[in-house]
Amino acid sequence: VVKASNRPHFCQFINIAIMLKITPIPALADNYIWLLQQGNEAVCIDPGDAAPVIGYLKAHGLVLHQIWITHHHADHTAGLPELIRQFPDCRVYANHDIPHATHTVGEGSSWPLWQSQVEVWHTPGHTQTHLSYLLQADGQARLFCGDTLFSAGCGRVFDGTPAQLFASLQRINRLPENTLLYPAHEYTAANLRFAAHIEPHNPEIQTAFDHIRTEILTAE
Repeated sequence: VVKASNRPHFCQFINIAIMLKITPIPALADNYIWLLQQGNEAVCIDPGDAAPVIGYLKAHGLVLHQIWITHHHADHTAGLPELIRQFPDCRVYANHDIPHATHTVGEGSSWPLWQSQVEVWHTPGHTQTHLSYLLQADGQARLFCGDTLFSAGCGRVFDGTPAQLFASLQRINRLPENTLLYPAHEYTAANLRFAAHIEPHNPEIQTAFDHIRTEILTAE
């Protein structure tokens, strides 16, 4: 288990800068659809369900400008057809295995976004073609890492390999320590429960688990 002090930080919420707003839209059982907005323009990442995205956009008077897809699983892509239907000018950035992509991207692809820059990383392991999106803005790195890395855990290996996933995690771990990470699922409690089973005497795991349990009780 990697010590928390040596890892980039997971971002829970919301206002990152005065002009840039990043919001987690809960979807399906445990997905996060991350939505970036500046002015009346918005970008969403991995829309597994169109309805909550459309609801948020309408409630806040936003136009969907771009969609970024990390990988092909349905809980990350099922909302694409309806979002494209409602926002036909929206650009879809994705790997070659996403039929709805308007812009096919891969390792090293980059483009400007507002006053920021987006860079694509190939982070295989969960799937062979998994991508992550690194956003550099206001002197802060933010990585939208899909199902590669979660809070207190990592993605299950499907058609990638354990070696690929390990290499992807090592690459992420080399990011600056203050990097904010935006995973696509909320698995924190389950991951910490598993980690505590594997390492029952690890004080850092126990401290993190106690913190999460307190947050859950407070939310209830």
